[in-house]
Amino acid sequence: MTRSRYYIREPEYPHFMTCTIVGWLPVFTRPEAVQIILDSWTHLKLHHNFKLFGFVILENHLHLAAAATDLQAVMKNFKSFTARQIVDLLREKGAETLLWQMRLFKKRYKTESEFQVWQEGNKPKQIQNDDMMRQKLTYMHENPLKRGYVDEPVHWRYSSARNYAGLPGVIDVVTDWA
Repeated sequence: MTRSRYYIREPEYPHFMTCTIVGWLPVFTRPEAVQIILDSWTHLKLHHNFKLFGFVILENHLHLAAAATDLQAVMKNFKSFTARQIVDLLREKGAETLLWQMRLFKKRYKTESEFQVWQEGNKPKQIQNDDMMRQKLTYMHENPLKRGYVDEPVHWRYSSARNYAGLPGVIDVVTDWA
């Protein structure tokens, strides 16, 4: 059961969403953890009519603009699947401190699992027009720049800024949404 007050009412339209690791823990400093996200998006694109328009993955959260026939269910499955995969990865790598923190941050009513990887909800905002899509893409692509991680948005490996600049990205995105 989700306790979020944010809902996707028109899933066929693109939505801007944020997925945050509990406690803002730095899970995505491991390339293998980022690959879990990318592989999941690839699967969703192939099997669930998932359209990814833009994204950025930082060390403790990610932003994306996406659409799907049932985006609410797709995002629920995405977070559930990636959480299991991330926990398995952290166990395999012996990341006991991160696992301990995920156990500590787990909400008490979440009795079905030992850990909580993602914060609840994804704060979806429907992208209503081309100007809003451009604004959300700019926000995502400039996020690493504002944090001082890179000098140019295209220098951040885990971002669709490269795709929009005509460079190869780590995953294909739909850039012809206008």
